[in-house]
Amino acid sequence: MPREIITIQTGQCGNQIGAEFWKQLCLEHGIGSDGMLEDYATGGNDRKDVFFYQADDDHYIPRSILVDLEPRVINNVMESTYGNLYNPENIYISKDGSGAGNNWASGYSQGERICEDILEMLDREADNSDSLEGFNLLHSIAGGTGSGLGSFMLERLSDRYPKKLLQTYSVFPNNEDSSDVVVQPYNSLLTLKRLAKSVDCVIVLDNAALTRIVSDRLHVQKPDISHTNQLVSTVLSASTTTLRYPSYMNNDLASMISPLIPVPKCHFISTAYTPFTSADADTTKVVRKTTVLDVMRRLLQPKNKMVSTTPTKSSCYLSILNIIQGDVEPTEVHKSLLRIRERRIAQFIPWGPASIQVALTKKSPYVQSQHRVSGLMMANHTSIAGLFGRTLVQYDRLRKRNAFLELYRREPMFVDSLDEFDDARETVVDLINEYRACESENYLG
Repeated sequence: MPREIITIQTGQCGNQIGAEFWKQLCLEHGIGSDGMLEDYATGGNDRKDVFFYQADDDHYIPRSILVDLEPRVINNVMESTYGNLYNPENIYISKDGSGAGNNWASGYSQGERICEDILEMLDREADNSDSLEGFNLLHSIAGGTGSGLGSFMLERLSDRYPKKLLQTYSVFPNNEDSSDVVVQPYNSLLTLKRLAKSVDCVIVLDNAALTRIVSDRLHVQKPDISHTNQLVSTVLSASTTTLRYPSYMNNDLASMISPLIPVPKCHFISTAYTPFTSADADTTKVVRKTTVLDVMRRLLQPKNKMVSTTPTKSSCYLSILNIIQGDVEPTEVHKSLLRIRERRIAQFIPWGPASIQVALTKKSPYVQSQHRVSGLMMANHTSIAGLFGRTLVQYDRLRKRNAFLELYRREPMFVDSLDEFDDARETVVDLINEYRACESENYLG
């Protein structure tokens, strides 16, 4: 029985990476841009119905809800070649179309006004599923709609569907450069509180690391947003291959998430992928030969990680799940794991099992790949606390001078007091402390 997953795309970032994700899924399942199955894809033992359902005229429709407070991005998606793929009833654009102005509070309070319409779409999609497993939210945490409206949706979903899994793919801002959005630290902190309290699993995608990978690993001279979105769609599709091409293990979301999160509070997962390919990449500089050991070793290298953190001597892995795609023998995996253990490449928590879990999965027969083996690592690592720490430092810098708070005081939530900020800061500090505590031997004591 399929365990369906409904995808919610909010804001500019969420809808752009969502559009790339559905494009990639259509290629992998042999579905045309109009939703009809291609003639060569009628066989196959893939599970299309985890992410798609069939309309009365047999064309495939994504189980997705597209939400934005301004029309530009969704209009671009609908005018693209894949515009006819989506269900028009599952698209919500705010009536006034003014957007959230990169203000978390504006996105959140608009969420309160429009939530009934969006929840009606979600209920309809949920009722349309045989055995709904959970929701995926695609969003960014730095702007207004993805962070504010996204936060509101997360709170509502966890109340309305308490038994369903809630997973997010959250794009974190580039903290290393100056940002166009001056209130980015405020927005990030307020969203982090919801990600910490209302979500089962957060896949962290860091813009700084994504841009670095595009320029360093793909050797693209001038990286732009289309390149980073393509990387994100690669992670999205690779992290769902075990659900779409099921084998004996890890064939539903719960069995993937549970070994990754030994402590409920520490549910922020970083990813790494290898080998990277892109249509714009310099083909003379890409990886030539791939073996299982080579892929697993590369996944542990910092340069392939999609989160820019600086591990300390004490930082360690809570868990690792490697999804290896391609033509692979289990004996190769066993030998590779032994070699990695002998060389002590990965440092694990002192109070838990020091093992890398591996899921083997097939590649799509409809997409030609120049590599025999490719791999995605999903890892729970204590150094991710450094990413939250950077957000906290930037927040404190703004808050000390009470900068730009008037923008927030206009919204009902902040009219009387700014306690929400203090509460969010406390939640993030607790989260950082929890990750730090995981590094000590007597964590369970």
